[in-house]
Amino acid sequence: MSEEKRLEIPRGFLFAAGEAGLRTHGSGPDLGLVYSTVPAGVAALFTTNRVKAAPVLVSQQHLRGSRNKARAIVINAGNANCATGRQGMDAARQCAKQTAKLLAIPSEQVLLASTGVIGVPLDPGQITSQLPALARRLHPEGCGSVAQAILTTDTRPKVAFRSLKLAGKNITILGMAKGAGMIYPRLATMLGFFFTDAAVEPRFLQAAARRMCDLSFNRISVDGDTSTNDTVFVLANGMAGNRMIRAKSAEGEKFLRALTEIAQELALELVRDGEGAQKMAEIRVEKAATAKQAEAIARSIGLSPLVKTALAGADPNWGRILSAAGNAGVAMEPDRVDIYLNRILVCKKGMAARYDEAAAQRELQGRESLLRVVLHQGTAAARFWTCDFTEEYIRINASYRT
Repeated sequence: MSEEKRLEIPRGFLFAAGEAGLRTHGSGPDLGLVYSTVPAGVAALFTTNRVKAAPVLVSQQHLRGSRNKARAIVINAGNANCATGRQGMDAARQCAKQTAKLLAIPSEQVLLASTGVIGVPLDPGQITSQLPALARRLHPEGCGSVAQAILTTDTRPKVAFRSLKLAGKNITILGMAKGAGMIYPRLATMLGFFFTDAAVEPRFLQAAARRMCDLSFNRISVDGDTSTNDTVFVLANGMAGNRMIRAKSAEGEKFLRALTEIAQELALELVRDGEGAQKMAEIRVEKAATAKQAEAIARSIGLSPLVKTALAGADPNWGRILSAAGNAGVAMEPDRVDIYLNRILVCKKGMAARYDEAAAQRELQGRESLLRVVLHQGTAAARFWTCDFTEEYIRINASYRT
């Protein structure tokens, strides 16, 4: 409760959480309801996986029908409602319909998000039977409870906010996310929700959401797997009473900067909380010919199991980093590449540099490391974040359903 009191909640957003009995392992809160007291504009991004869960498909349909307006989001953990056929679609629609009835809103203004086991039929009654109690408990201070209820293998909730003055009014942006495995959001069981009381022009809201994701959730990986349920919603209800925030304006730039800061904060927490993770690494590619080249190389390094296991073992094996860079599918000049492990130069012009092996090992024993790859081909740069691979990751995923 003390954490919730420290949070600043955007005006007009209410939250409640409960237990629907959906979790495979034990009991606990697994259902969240978010409600905006007035219609909110919505920007949405969904998984690029060709296999899409029922809540993704129904939410996409609802956003088309409502012209990107929403009042409520129903979120559940413990069951992904994916690969469940027509029954899964019907279950998702029943949950939305019951929510709409309770809140006296159109069903198309109800969005859905699910996370959990794939291929297990969802009993909608488990959710709909709890919705009346959640509707009665809706409150701004319920935010922390919802952030806790939507977790699966996460060890802790992830919530962040920013308050700033825009267009003459004080506005707040709140974000929450979950995900610890099956994390390679290419827009995972990665879910992200953002709420603001600012009035934001719809096209700019969608553009801002996409740019925010490109610089945060799309730059992280725990295991390189993109889930069937990956969802990001950004809701703006305008209750701050500000002038409309538009693209190519000072207010728009400030809004995008704050939204991105929150998303990056949450994305880094997802990596730090990766299944079995002990360490996090930032991969920074510098002096690239283009931003596309820099991003591709940073991504290739961050996805490499050999780099991630070397990180786990504090092994300064720079050859794995160079090899992963060369495997990125973009042109590069290996004989120009310098590689640093934190402050230590381990590779110079594509060959071994003189360095203290023991000192390099000590650098990688910390909880967070910086892997810098300097291409000396231009001025572009990119960042990507990943975590180590440990035996605990295998243990968690080998027994996920049992």
